[in-house]
Amino acid sequence: MLPVPMYHGLHADTGWRGRFDPVYSVRPDDFAAQLDWLVATGHRTVPAREALASHPAADRRVAISFDDGDVSNLEVALPLLQARGLTATFFVTSDFIGQPGMLAASDVRALADAGMEVGSHGRSHAFLADLDSDALRAELLDSRARLQDLTGREVASIALPGGRGGERERQAALAAGYRVLFGSVPGPNRHPHADGWLERLPVTRGTSLERFAALVRWDGWEPRMARLRHAALALPKRVLGNRGYERLRERLL
Repeated sequence: MLPVPMYHGLHADTGWRGRFDPVYSVRPDDFAAQLDWLVATGHRTVPAREALASHPAADRRVAISFDDGDVSNLEVALPLLQARGLTATFFVTSDFIGQPGMLAASDVRALADAGMEVGSHGRSHAFLADLDSDALRAELLDSRARLQDLTGREVASIALPGGRGGERERQAALAAGYRVLFGSVPGPNRHPHADGWLERLPVTRGTSLERFAALVRWDGWEPRMARLRHAALALPKRVLGNRGYERLRERLL
């Protein structure tokens, strides 16, 4: 089993640097408490690129991950991780680098130099399933090339923007050189999926420590509720399409 908690930005409130999101901006104190729980319960962190590696059943591995490339990844998350001897994988959207509230090029290199894994979150954050073949290939190749140039390290993992994609996107990602691929289906990665996507555990502003622990352990009602929420959102995504769903989400928030 390999739980992969998924974060975005860490912001106490809207006044903090970065791009505040009312759903996905986790409070730094909550993040610190979650890290402390992982340490206290004997978990060890591994990079996402090792998600497919074999391991003893009793080995309490966890792969902490961040999406997009918010500046709080460096300014807030990194010091909290380092203070506890933990690591994380930062899935960076390469076109976001240098934009207001996002990581600078030197920040991406600093994360890699600090022993963190840098993975891809696409070039422009476009939903890959909406792109034609040429645009899809460019999203995957350009992002990987730029991140490898910035970090001086291989980029082996990718988290799909919005977690949305299927067999075509999987094959394109593998052809572009990625080896480990993450979607958005909640789960503990007990067994490889037939479609090749690995699961993650979304951590939001409303995730209590008790819920976080239940998700990582994949025990009790919380995992079932996470799966139900994901299934419930699948219908409007199919009906409205990716762009329509995102427009609706923006209006509701």
